[in-house]
Amino acid sequence: MTEETEKDVIGTGKETKIERAIANYVGVVIHLFLSVLALLLLIAAGIAAYDTVVRDFPQLWQQNDEYVALQRIVENVLLIAIAAEFAFLLLYHRMSAAVEVVVFVLARKTVNPNITALDLLLCAAAIAGLIILRFYYLPGKTT
Repeated sequence: MTEETEKDVIGTGKETKIERAIANYVGVVIHLFLSVLALLLLIAAGIAAYDTVVRDFPQLWQQNDEYVALQRIVENVLLIAIAAEFAFLLLYHRMSAAVEVVVFVLARKTVNPNITALDLLLCAAAIAGLIILRFYYLPGKTT
């Protein structure tokens, strides 16, 4: 088989101008869509942060059971962090951001008082493994 025939069979020929224009257009549309989603997530996280400060923080000194109020605050803060990290992931598509989202999800699960000892142990091991993965095996700054 000649080189020209192989390219025709495999379908790896040169990209036409129309294909390139469509690919660029679709890429821009996808990037804009993900940017809008990230912006909406950040707005929702900001509203949730304000709501947490206004509603939940005063409960620390108004309730008899401060532990319940503190647990709710920690869960809400971790959920806000998950939303912010997920927005960052939508914008920049970095593996380190994906790892950080999963770390926050696992951390939020561990603050649930109904978690079993095995679940807590597995979450702690998973968080430790993800932190090791993030700092030693993923490229980029780790500050």
